[in-house]
Amino acid sequence: MEKRDFLTLQSFKADEIREMLELTRRFKEGSLSINEGSILSGKSIVLLFQKHSTRTRVSFEVAINQLGGHPVCLGWRESQLGRGETIADTARVLSRYVDAVVARVYKHSDLEEMAKYADIPIINALSDMYHPCQIVADLYTMWEKFGSLKGLKVAYVGDGNNVCNSLLIGCSKMGVNLSVACPSGYEPSSEALRFAERNSKESGSEIRILRDPFEACKDADVIYTDTFVSMGDEAEREERLSVFLPKYQVNAELLKVASDNVLFMHCLPAHRNEEVTDEVIDGPHSVVWDEAENRLHTAKAILAMMLKRDFHNP
Repeated sequence: MEKRDFLTLQSFKADEIREMLELTRRFKEGSLSINEGSILSGKSIVLLFQKHSTRTRVSFEVAINQLGGHPVCLGWRESQLGRGETIADTARVLSRYVDAVVARVYKHSDLEEMAKYADIPIINALSDMYHPCQIVADLYTMWEKFGSLKGLKVAYVGDGNNVCNSLLIGCSKMGVNLSVACPSGYEPSSEALRFAERNSKESGSEIRILRDPFEACKDADVIYTDTFVSMGDEAEREERLSVFLPKYQVNAELLKVASDNVLFMHCLPAHRNEEVTDEVIDGPHSVVWDEAENRLHTAKAILAMMLKRDFHNP
C-alpha cells in the first residue's frame, strides 16, 4: 500500500477528518471493540524534534506506548542532522529502521524533503507553516462541546501563524465559519488562504480576514488565540508586542460581544496577560485543558489511521 504523509490537513478529505474525529471519540471513551494496545504492536516510531515541545512530545510518546508501539525520541542535534547529514539521507536510513517519523521542525520545506525521500509516513508535529495535529484536537474539542461542527462561528484573534494557517484549512474543510482578526503585515499565509477559499466553496463555510477583533468575535461560538511571539520569532518580540497589544488581547471585554456560551481556546503554551488575560484563560468559558487533553486522543487517532490503514471504526 502506498505510504501517505500527514503534513497538512489539505491532503485529507472532510470525510477522512470526520473519521479521525470519530476515532478520537472512541479512543477517549474507551469504546473500541479491539484491544487498544495491539494497534501499533511491533511498530517503532521516531519522534524527531528540532523545536521545544511539551504537549506534542508527551502526547505522541504516551499515545505510541498505549497503542503498543515503541517511541524512539531523538533531538535534531543528537542525530547526524546536527552535524550536517542531509535530510534526504536521514530519511532513507530511518525508513530502514522504523515505521514512521513524527517531526517538529523550523522549516516546512524540511518536512517536505523528508517525506519525498522516506518510504514511511512523515507526520508534521509542527512547522513554521502548519500545525495539523493541533487543529485535529481543536476540531474534536469543538465537536465534543457543541455536538456538531457545521455552521459554528469561530473567531481567531492574533498572529496569522502556523496554527492560524491550519485552522483556516481545518475549519473550511468542515464547514466551520472562521473570522481571523490580525494586524496588517501579520496575515495568514497566502497558500493557506487559497486552500481555505477553495475548501469553503465545497463546504459552505465563510472565511473572513479582518482587522477589528470585536467585529470578528461578534456572536462567536469560539474565540481562539495563540502567542504573538512564536518559536523562531523571539528577536521580534518587542516589535510584535507593540503591534498586537492591547488591541488583539483576548480579555473580558472581547468576550462580551460573543455568544453567551462562547468557548475560549488556546493551543498553549500561553503567555498570560499578553495574548490572553488570566481572567479569561482561568475563567468559566475556557476549555484549554480539555483541548490539551484531547491532543493525546487525537494523536492516537492520527497514528492509527496513518500506520494501520486497514483499521476502521468498529
